[in-house]
Amino acid sequence: MIAWLAENLSTIIITIILIVIVGLVIRSMRRDKKNGKSSCGGSCAGCAGCSSCHPKK
Repeated sequence: MIAWLAENLSTIIITIILIVIVGLVIRSMRRDKKNGKSSCGGSCAGCAGCSSCHPKK
């Protein structure tokens, strides 16, 4: 078991780092959505999803 861990240590570390980064991105996106921030580019004139991105107040 220890030999396997030693052989795959770099892969394990990189995987953990990627999981942490993805988790932080998801957390940031959830916070932004909760605070009413949008991730769109702004031009809503031709956007079919405008009502879900910018709900009426």
